[in-house]
Amino acid sequence: MRTPLSLDRRRLLGGALAASAIGLLPQTARAADIDTRELSAMTGDVRPIDAAERAARIARAQALMQASGIAAILLEPGASMIYFTGIAWHRSERLTAVVLPATGLPIVMTPFFELPSVRQSLGVPADLRVWQEDESPIALLAAAMRDRGLAEGRIGIEESVRFFASDGLGKALPKLQAVSANAVVRGCRMIKTAAEIALMQKASDITIAAYRWTWPRIREGMAPFEIAALMNAATEKLGGTPEFALILLGEAAAYPHGSSKPQRVREGEVVLMDCGCSVQGYQSDISRSFVPGRAPDAVRRVWDTVARGQQIASETARIGVAAGRVDDAVRAHYTALGYGPGYRLPGLSHRTGHGIGMDGHEPVNLVHGETTPLAAGMCFSNEPGLYLPGSFGVRLEDCFHMTASGPRWFSVPPTSIDRPFAG
Repeated sequence: MRTPLSLDRRRLLGGALAASAIGLLPQTARAADIDTRELSAMTGDVRPIDAAERAARIARAQALMQASGIAAILLEPGASMIYFTGIAWHRSERLTAVVLPATGLPIVMTPFFELPSVRQSLGVPADLRVWQEDESPIALLAAAMRDRGLAEGRIGIEESVRFFASDGLGKALPKLQAVSANAVVRGCRMIKTAAEIALMQKASDITIAAYRWTWPRIREGMAPFEIAALMNAATEKLGGTPEFALILLGEAAAYPHGSSKPQRVREGEVVLMDCGCSVQGYQSDISRSFVPGRAPDAVRRVWDTVARGQQIASETARIGVAAGRVDDAVRAHYTALGYGPGYRLPGLSHRTGHGIGMDGHEPVNLVHGETTPLAAGMCFSNEPGLYLPGSFGVRLEDCFHMTASGPRWFSVPPTSIDRPFAG
């Protein structure tokens, strides 16, 4: 599970924010200071997304545009721009944008002085245009679109594009009709290819390996940031890029995204770890809950219920089933046991799962009311936690991808609170 807020917030929750209640981070808590010599990189066999794959993505997008009567789509820096063009860039007040037309090469508009850097990650043939500091990038992008016969018709706006970009382009080209690009972008990105699934599998394998290394090193009295530092150090040494390490201890585990109150590892109290990494831009998201020492009976019962909830979600997820039915099936089981009803507490206060890929949270979600049918290649988290405010919470989270025969796990869920990283 990730917070809907920024990824930076997740990193803070795993480190400095969790430490803020007890003081500044000591130097010894830094990942760079942790001895990981026994670990080695697991990424020697990784194959990055290649030019042929990106060309196939653009062809798919153009086919969807033509079927939907969309002349082009507008992208800003972020996962979708990387997905289609390879351009790994950042957003600022200086516009870098891509117009992907229904036919022909993408148009890339970027500041003149940034062109050499942008070219470094560009992975497809493109019509490169630049703007100088005293020029309007919107006006020049509009001119480039006129050159290509894209001055009128329907233009799809990717859902994360900022208002000034879409509004400015609409004013420069008043015959354009702005529509959602979701039919195109989601139509491509929701269905992962074998190459994408292989990268997500590697990210999951690294996260599980980092968990197995970190778990026996957790000691009584440790704070969340110390555990997060161990996890991140292991992840880096294993070849992954740490994305988040959310550590919730004791009562804090009852709140899905934690508490700012001081927390320490205590025997007999829940340790909830929610961690993930990326490999070549594709992400993992795995949660485990366990108890140092003997698990109290109440915690053990809740843990077993959550483990069953994961299996119910997996059993319900079949090709053609509406995504929301997965959430409904889990929630019905929990309600029968006295939790909820619905999203009420004590119970499951968040959706059963979210889409995942290049972004930690992607459409669509395993949530009540979602009618999108499950299809081969879709990837989701499966995390039907249970939260008891004022007491504790349990979350088990593993991701899966849909196949013709049903879901296939990226990481195998544990079957016992005593062996949280088995499988």
